[in-house]
Amino acid sequence: MTMSIAATHAKGKFAIDKIFGAAAAANQAAAQFGKDKVVNATIGAILDDKEALVCLPTVEKVYRNLPINEVANYAPIAGLPEFLEAATALTFGDNRPDAYTGAIATSGGTGAIHHTIWNYSEIGDTILTSDWYWGPYKVLCEESLRKIDTFTLFDENQNFNSKAFESKVNDILTKQNNLVTIINAPAHNPTGYSLSDSEWDNVLDIVKTVAKDQSKRIVILADIAYIDYAGEKNECRTFMKKFGNLPDNVLIILAYSMSKSYTMYGQRTGAMIGVSKSKEVIKEFADINQYTSRATWSNINRGCMRLLANIYNDKSTLAQVEKERSEYYALIRERSGIFMNEAKAANLSMLPYIAGFFLTIPAKDPDAVCDKLHDDHIFAVPLGKGIRIAVCAVPSAKITGMAAKVAQAMAAVEK
Repeated sequence: MTMSIAATHAKGKFAIDKIFGAAAAANQAAAQFGKDKVVNATIGAILDDKEALVCLPTVEKVYRNLPINEVANYAPIAGLPEFLEAATALTFGDNRPDAYTGAIATSGGTGAIHHTIWNYSEIGDTILTSDWYWGPYKVLCEESLRKIDTFTLFDENQNFNSKAFESKVNDILTKQNNLVTIINAPAHNPTGYSLSDSEWDNVLDIVKTVAKDQSKRIVILADIAYIDYAGEKNECRTFMKKFGNLPDNVLIILAYSMSKSYTMYGQRTGAMIGVSKSKEVIKEFADINQYTSRATWSNINRGCMRLLANIYNDKSTLAQVEKERSEYYALIRERSGIFMNEAKAANLSMLPYIAGFFLTIPAKDPDAVCDKLHDDHIFAVPLGKGIRIAVCAVPSAKITGMAAKVAQAMAAVEK
């Protein structure tokens, strides 16, 4: 019998992260065969055409010019007020909903997800998301003593499956009174899908229908980590206007992150932004989430919060950051376009990609296909039902020819 002194709820916990495992294997191959011979499509960060990690130049300049007291000092638990104002304004752009809003600083977008699960569902509850999802959602649920369930993301026409979403919402609400559902859009990880405005209408119509039962409380967590690589900044935010005038027992939370938008991945700075028709719900939102911050990380990275505030409050600096970001958005579009065109030529089936860092190929045996790709020194991330390709990280020269090799590997494994 294995010795354990862990608490009952902690026994047996361990994490095998396929993303970081695949990245480590790619790095090992690069050391063995040479970086130029290896395609590393595992990394969820922008790499330039020389495969160096991108930090937006103006972001770096502003950060390096911060006074030391702004980098080393404590910050308020709720976050610097100037940061919260900037994060909220940048989240909504020209599409601020007609509602009360509030914001709390979090340890990256992940922190916003953690707080939402912990404070808006009961222990033992089921959290709902789509069947294609970012793996840590499950870890976050299980660590909080919750379960995760999924609905089928795509219908037979490869559009958002509103009927499957509605069915799961109704099913879960027969068993519990609180429902937290995570919708990762736009530029979904791992597929690159974005809900259209009409698909958001369907989601909200379903939620408004179940909310007629005042005993039910529904929270939609919109994980918008990749929104600044999803298209023109206001066009890809029009759905946010729809979050106004929802029922009192519906709360919208947006998980804002500086990791991708400002290329500050390791600084772990983000915010959760609440949207409600009810002033009381937003006051409660600020109180309970600040309390949970104190009970987890206490406060977060002051320097990165000051960075965002300084960028936002200098419109010429903000414009320069947006210009630099748009250049990398175009680079990712170029890379994804090459892959999609070649996938079509190779009869390689893909999930619908619209924008973002990743695209996904369905596969019967993802691990075996990824292992076979190692023969060509190609490294991707095996998911439960497919293979994730990080187009954000692979230069166009290495993307070229990749789809055909994926198709060959699938044919060899699945014959």
